[in-house]
Amino acid sequence: MLDKKELSRVLTRALRRGGDFAEIYVEEKQISNVLCEDNRIEKINSGREKGAGIRVLKDGRTAYVYTNELSPSGLDRAADLAAKVLGANDAEPEAVNLTPRQSGCQLEYLRMPDQVAFDEKITRVLAANQAAREINEEIRQVTVALSDVQRILQIANSEGDLTEEEQVRVRMVVNAVAAREGMIQTGYESSGGVLGWELLDQVSLEDMARESASRAVAMLSAVPAPLGKMPVVMHADAGGTMVHEACGHGLEADLVQKGLSIYKDKMGQQVAIDGLSVIDDATIKGKYGSFAYDDEGTPAQRTVMIDQGILKQFINDRLTASCDGSSLTGNGRRESYQHKPVPRMTNTFIASGEDDPDEIIADTEYGLLVKKMGGGQVNTINGDFVFDVQEGYIIEHGEIKHPVRGATLTGNGPQVLLDIDRIGRDLGFSLGVCGKEGQGVPVGDAQPTIRIKALTVGGIGSDDNPKTIKRIRRM
Repeated sequence: MLDKKELSRVLTRALRRGGDFAEIYVEEKQISNVLCEDNRIEKINSGREKGAGIRVLKDGRTAYVYTNELSPSGLDRAADLAAKVLGANDAEPEAVNLTPRQSGCQLEYLRMPDQVAFDEKITRVLAANQAAREINEEIRQVTVALSDVQRILQIANSEGDLTEEEQVRVRMVVNAVAAREGMIQTGYESSGGVLGWELLDQVSLEDMARESASRAVAMLSAVPAPLGKMPVVMHADAGGTMVHEACGHGLEADLVQKGLSIYKDKMGQQVAIDGLSVIDDATIKGKYGSFAYDDEGTPAQRTVMIDQGILKQFINDRLTASCDGSSLTGNGRRESYQHKPVPRMTNTFIASGEDDPDEIIADTEYGLLVKKMGGGQVNTINGDFVFDVQEGYIIEHGEIKHPVRGATLTGNGPQVLLDIDRIGRDLGFSLGVCGKEGQGVPVGDAQPTIRIKALTVGGIGSDDNPKTIKRIRRM
């Protein structure tokens, strides 16, 4: 990585055409993956990448240049180009003096990726593959994957801030496919977080495989989902895909400022039922969207976006915060040094309530219980959504009855926040990779068990302008 003197020199050079602000983001990344498919190890790969991105801001405009040449001459060329793009006049900026920043969010890793040999990973995925196939002869395909990424980051800016961080994320994924008489059903499980491969000792990959396979087989006996509007109980195990996609993106400041959010001009107003809060928190230990600093060097924070039904805060990056005079929320994120930061969620969730989850089901005369969500699509302007249900059950007279297949949920995210009438005291997390502006970043989503008074089940999504539709792929 670069020393303080070199970082300071590059930042000063980037300001030579009169920029208001300059930043350098240096990243060194190492990845590895093991994939088992069709009863054999299908892919093993690892790689390294290193580079830097230089950003200059001037009068609300942005110039961003990246390079994988970290020599003094390579960094000078990138800094000169970033300065020149804005077309400002020559200036003589003062030298930038950098001071290391401290974050209250400490990341801990017990087994770093380089401490776990490929042989151990291969043994684990083959055992999980076998465990899934032993569930039932109707299991036709099993995919098991282990992946990790280790990043060393340096972020320095012309305000004198310098942050350094090492991030490790690991992930385990199992997907099982079952078939019977031409019918195909799938089961999916994932686990991961900002931690090392101690995860292998904390979560059983073989148990994940058995659960995935059992779900796929069980859904073969499911009946077609009923159609129409009905109460929907979202179990905590379903994770927070809905709150992330159908609500969370509308709370990102760049979409609000562009007029692409239904929450524009609603600050301080009631946008959800009393007692419901939506929070974004990058400080939760070990969760997939956690970090010590965001990708602009701002310390990780806990931001209450909706507090007891009232809209309190949008999440922002440095550029959007400067546009509306808000304090930084620590949500400037980027996929890599090849991308400029934009406002993104971290770990986003509906806060737990006071209801007993079992009593929520017992108090439902008829409806759909959603245990696992699938993919779907969302209109990012108005919050209209269509989500697939991977695992669902009918509730009758307060009891969980038979499983159903082929269910979809159609509705509107902001309206859902007003239609929730029960909030459980549990909380279940899911993990994924969120896409926005061509970038993917790791996120965590969560919700307690909730009951929505009415959603359309089995409906077909709205045919809005396809440019506003975001297709969802959970990982």
